[in-house]
Amino acid sequence: MTSFDSLWASILDVGQHKSTRGYRRFAWNDADMTLREWFADCAQARGMSVEEDRNGNLWAWWMPKGWEGDPRDAFVTGSHLDSVPDGGAYDGPLGVVSAFAAIDIVRDRGIEPTRPIAVTAFSDEEGARFGVACVGSQLSTGALAPERALALRDNDGISLGEALVGVGRDPRHLGEDPDLVDRVGVYVELHVEQGRALDLIDSPIAVASSIWPHGRWQFVFTGEANHAGATRLVDRRDPMLAFASSVHTARTAATLHEAVATFGKVRVLPNGANAIPSEVRAWLDARAADEETLTKLVQQITAEAQAYAAADGIGLDVDAESVTPIVEFPQSTRERLRRSLAHLGDIPVLPTAAGHDAGILSAKVPTAMMFVRNPTGVSHSPDEFAEPDDCNRGAQALADVMADWVSEPLHRSRFSPGLETRTRS
Repeated sequence: MTSFDSLWASILDVGQHKSTRGYRRFAWNDADMTLREWFADCAQARGMSVEEDRNGNLWAWWMPKGWEGDPRDAFVTGSHLDSVPDGGAYDGPLGVVSAFAAIDIVRDRGIEPTRPIAVTAFSDEEGARFGVACVGSQLSTGALAPERALALRDNDGISLGEALVGVGRDPRHLGEDPDLVDRVGVYVELHVEQGRALDLIDSPIAVASSIWPHGRWQFVFTGEANHAGATRLVDRRDPMLAFASSVHTARTAATLHEAVATFGKVRVLPNGANAIPSEVRAWLDARAADEETLTKLVQQITAEAQAYAAADGIGLDVDAESVTPIVEFPQSTRERLRRSLAHLGDIPVLPTAAGHDAGILSAKVPTAMMFVRNPTGVSHSPDEFAEPDDCNRGAQALADVMADWVSEPLHRSRFSPGLETRTRS
């Protein structure tokens, strides 16, 4: 059994729902806390120091022999450990497990790094509990204000601040990480492929070129609650009708713009089978190949939703909860990854429509992404899958990239005088 196989097996049951087979690993819930302990155990078993930063992101550090002071210009890799509701096993954890496995592979090769290496797990990447994605990385980069983050609430009305207090964290610590740029020399995130491309070209590994611009918008349709049986149709102010028409519009508009748009989360009040709703609160996820197209797409959906609402005497408020611009990964960084993997052949370069912490961090530090083949393309579902052989190939490829990066010599002033460093044999 490889290092990857044993690490992977050790978390497969954490947060998995017995009936759906999906994972419910939400920010700061019991499953999340168990995985945080698992992360610390993995790091300590490898002699790595463990840190939880001010925003709940986890870091495991392998420091070069003779290194003095704080980490600088580190090779950082990892992903996240949380999931969407009833999500799959691979989205997020594959990158963290592969990172620890890559550490083992690099050590087995006898390589002593010349720069710090970190494995990281960013907090609340999916945004499943509090509604905003990439909370940990957004806070660290300053893209999300701590005041706004602390006010976010889950479906039970618990705020992020209250949730942090409940697990023994101090919410006053949240905020931009002033040391992020100095500490991270490059961040390389390995992720399961989302969508299907590698299976069609028979390649187990790819490098990312870009991340589509994307965002989440909250639509609140407000009507009037009333009796489902006793209220005449002409007397109703039913917000469900305007919402249902908007769902159809989103699909039609996305097709027109060669983009994607999804209403995937809905809350209905009072949510009674025999009651006309007073409110429908729905979240639109929209993504497109460029920012201009994304803007036009959301504008069209919003305008038509407003027209439906006005026709039915319904109120409508639309709020942009998060909008992420297009991310173009630096060509020099991704080409270096391809050179590190040249022995595997011509590594394909692909865009992705899925958001990632690497996209958030790219505003501050050099970033890159690698994908492991997903033979069905299914993601955010219990049926998400990658072949064990491909997962091991991914860990090996990440180790190749890591070894290349950390074998590069740094300025000697960062080491104790008289100490030699070793590179790959």
